[in-house]
Amino acid sequence: MPKLECRDYGFDCDFSSEGEDAAKVIEEYGKHSEAEHGIEYSKESLMQFILRKG
Repeated sequence: MPKLECRDYGFDCDFSSEGEDAAKVIEEYGKHSEAEHGIEYSKESLMQFILRKG
């Protein structure tokens, strides 16, 4: 199951996005990252994060 967590990328933040649909996980994490941390990731780079964790 795809999962992205802020702590995995060096943030002192408890946010995580997890679900069956990788596109939704990427969208949720991307919105949070931009709004809370001021970092905009491309969908492709977030997909790479998911694949590397795999």
